[in-house]
Amino acid sequence: MKVVVLISANTEWRAVKEVLTPVNIQNTPYGESFSKSFDSQEVTFFHAGWGKAASAGGMQFVIDCYAPDLTVNLGTCGGFEGEVELGEIILVERTFIYDIINLMGDFSSALDFYASDLDLSWLPEPYPLPVRRGILASADSDLLPEKIPQLKAQGAIAADWESASLAWVARKNNARLLILRAVSDLVSEQGGEAYDNIQLFRERARGIMRRLIAQLPDWIASVEA
Repeated sequence: MKVVVLISANTEWRAVKEVLTPVNIQNTPYGESFSKSFDSQEVTFFHAGWGKAASAGGMQFVIDCYAPDLTVNLGTCGGFEGEVELGEIILVERTFIYDIINLMGDFSSALDFYASDLDLSWLPEPYPLPVRRGILASADSDLLPEKIPQLKAQGAIAADWESASLAWVARKNNARLLILRAVSDLVSEQGGEAYDNIQLFRERARGIMRRLIAQLPDWIASVEA
């Protein structure tokens, strides 16, 4: 099985390289990549970059150039306080983009166009590790506290910058995508604990990426079973 692990944020990518060092870096039009073996399974790690544009382009590049049987996105997300716990891993089952502004047409139809339900029927249950299935909202923005009620109303429990773009491109290509995002910080309607504290995010992201990489072989083995 050909597996590509796509990493988004720069902080997350640096953490992955630290965990898996030494690595033999290759350069792509989007970012760095390298390969590692886990129990005889070779895995390509690919840095697509942060935000919707890099994620959409990077996902299509991975599909076209690597033709993976499985793409995995590992990363962090901001959780809604009271909905999720710090460090909880979310197995993403639906995504939508929430920073669309449509003043000339139907707003809900624009949201629906970029929403994606991830087909996880190929992922055997029980899952190899504890996760919570849930909905992630994405935008080219840190989560604004005043947006939380609107996002909760649409079923979201956390937010990030990239998952919706990755899922949308994967769906267009009928490609298998597994998104596992761990909650690095909590945001309430009063504010976010990591806002104006980038070091807090970086420290937690390093721990999260280390944990997700350690769990990766179990997820790959479950798909192969």
